[in-house]
Amino acid sequence: MHHTADSSLVHARSALFDLYGDHLRARGARAPVAALVRLLAPLGVHPPAVRTAVSRMVRQGWLEPVRIDGQPGYALTSRARRRLDDAAARIYRTSPDGTGPAGTNGSSGWDQHWHLGILREVPNARRRDQLASQLAFLGWAPLSDGAWVGLRNDAEVDQILGVEGIAADRFRAPVDAGAVEFARRVWKLDELGASYDAWLIEAKVLVDSAGDDTTDEQAFAVRSELVHEWRKFLFLDPGLPSELLPDDWAGTRAAAYFDFHAERLSPAAGRFVDDCLTLH
Repeated sequence: MHHTADSSLVHARSALFDLYGDHLRARGARAPVAALVRLLAPLGVHPPAVRTAVSRMVRQGWLEPVRIDGQPGYALTSRARRRLDDAAARIYRTSPDGTGPAGTNGSSGWDQHWHLGILREVPNARRRDQLASQLAFLGWAPLSDGAWVGLRNDAEVDQILGVEGIAADRFRAPVDAGAVEFARRVWKLDELGASYDAWLIEAKVLVDSAGDDTTDEQAFAVRSELVHEWRKFLFLDPGLPSELLPDDWAGTRAAAYFDFHAERLSPAAGRFVDDCLTLH
């Protein structure tokens, strides 16, 4: 696959986020540069792209330079650790007893109300797109250019609006009998369900390429690709409670498949990470 310099940098950056979030967070949240280069090589990321992506992540406040056994390395900032903790709770979403989605965006704790934000001014298209991607990450959906709906009174929404300098009025409205249909329409659940089904087909092809005789490095590469593709649903899936989801929801099937194979490939992938970290 041909990468432009820019797309390879985006790929390197997201691979680094996945690597820190998935493996390094539990191993001191730091690694020498040489280990980062070794770890991203099986994912097709070349050393110059690793170094450029790292320095960009330092400028953006996600990583900070540290010395590890006399070698240059990079550690997660506290802001990055918080963001990756939140993301992990949403990535691995099957509950321990296997009954379906749980965690921060599961059905527990929903107050049976819609939370509305009505903007006092409609921002221009560029700021609106920026706002849309940030609010979508928190599970909010647009009702119009100037009105948004979410499931909880999220303080982060106020922070985002504050940073963007946009004033909004906040309301809370009880759900009624039409809640399931409203949710299906507003969060475009038919499209989302189709995306999950498409992901599942591709994931099965990917996972079948890592049979029982797979090496640790192959397991790491396959698992990384699986996580990378799955992580995109963080921006697409609002994590609706089960009572608002269609019966036989595709996202539940996809999550169960992801969790099972991410767990199955985890020991071998972890061994590869440990080997790369201990080489000097």
